[in-house]
Amino acid sequence: MDRTNGDPEPAVVVEDRLRIPRRVHTFAGFLAWVASGRLPERSRIDYLAGDVEIEMSAAELHTHGAVQVAVAARLHALFSERDLGEVFAGRARFTSRVAEVSAEPDVVGIFWESLEEGRLHYSAAEEKGPDRCAEIDGPPDLIVEILSDGSAGKDTDRLPRLYALAGVRELWLIDARGSHLRFEIHALHGAAYIPVPPDAQGWSRSEQLGRSLRLSRRPTRAGTWRYLLEDRA
Repeated sequence: MDRTNGDPEPAVVVEDRLRIPRRVHTFAGFLAWVASGRLPERSRIDYLAGDVEIEMSAAELHTHGAVQVAVAARLHALFSERDLGEVFAGRARFTSRVAEVSAEPDVVGIFWESLEEGRLHYSAAEEKGPDRCAEIDGPPDLIVEILSDGSAGKDTDRLPRLYALAGVRELWLIDARGSHLRFEIHALHGAAYIPVPPDAQGWSRSEQLGRSLRLSRRPTRAGTWRYLLEDRA
């Protein structure tokens, strides 16, 4: 078998762009692949209880990228203003051995209390030093997933089940692809998520933040969308 890239390990090769070692279909093998630093930077690759799911298409600018920026920016401000913890957007991998999931959500929120109580911790990239963290080991307190054409089934079915099993306390789902902007907060109760019903003005209560939130959008002068995440006590 040809190993022109110097890698002796058998793999599935996709369009000469992505080399997937055979061992990644086990959780331990996938984590070893993550630790090797050989995951492609332009693709989101998640391990979901035995399945390796790959998103190779670029995220759409105005139904995904702009939404992610608006939500992450406001959450970052909220966490900073109240000294709640830290917020990460994009390429923030978290791993749960309980649920056998290793994923890179669109936005992640972590409370200081969860770190201090040992519910989760940051794993250092050993080759770069103890202050260079590579991933989150344990369930974040808040995860935001923004639906796209290639991820809708995963975001609304497989990921919520595994996030609940992992113990992620709150999951937000956003769909900005159609004429109606969808913003849902799901709170973990027992082993499953319960959707939080919005009021007549579109406000939904976040148990984790102790705030009500609403996502809206309006057209820009270029005919695109500008998103606004509002909050109130």
